[in-house]
Amino acid sequence: MPPHSDESPPSARFATTRWTLLGNAGEASRRDKAWEHFSRSYWYPVYAYIRRRGHGPDNASDLTQAFFAKLIEQDWLSKVEQRDARFSTLLVTILKNFLIKSHHRETAQKRGGGEKPVSLDLAHAEHWFGQEPATPDAPEAFFEKRWAHAVMEAALARLREEYDSTGKGKVFEAISQFLYREAVPGDYDAVGEQLGIHGRSVAVAVYRMRTDFRAMVRNEVAAGLRDDSLVEEEMKSLVELLGT
Repeated sequence: MPPHSDESPPSARFATTRWTLLGNAGEASRRDKAWEHFSRSYWYPVYAYIRRRGHGPDNASDLTQAFFAKLIEQDWLSKVEQRDARFSTLLVTILKNFLIKSHHRETAQKRGGGEKPVSLDLAHAEHWFGQEPATPDAPEAFFEKRWAHAVMEAALARLREEYDSTGKGKVFEAISQFLYREAVPGDYDAVGEQLGIHGRSVAVAVYRMRTDFRAMVRNEVAAGLRDDSLVEEEMKSLVELLGT
């Protein structure tokens, strides 16, 4: 069975845990949780953008840490709802300005000291960056694409957490494969045997999982927006970026 009941629409239920809304909360622990989610989910597009701008691994790591530290210092998430531009466009603009104002000497002083707002594994970061295709895309276009993939991964991670928190981790592992592909004849029956349920129940569970996943993607993309037209603009852009 999926982790929610029919009486609790996913769009309403998940809205209470959106990282942007948490960022507006006055309670320190909830605000910290919002920043943890934001930093954990979106540090790589920032790091990859800085690397594409010609910085080496160590300096890119330092600059990524310094950038997130600056955002946290300014409590930037609490201001997100006031934006009139797409979230990724706004963030990369702030990042560009940050890099212009940053000096290597000041950044180097941060190395090895101070609080690290991002859990950044440099070896993994460089491995991922090394897998990036060689394209003529400008760093800004490259950032937008990496951001789009990070949104999907963040939504998937949150979906996994939801299933795990309700003791349905085994269900998630069995049916999450159908988030990105359609089942072929016999698929649902095979999964049903694995889970000890009927194939028709698997089909229902997949439908509800997809509904939950779409809601979580939308909540990530919306980033606190209350104007539905702007949310739709964000969703349209996400689809376009994932298709390139």
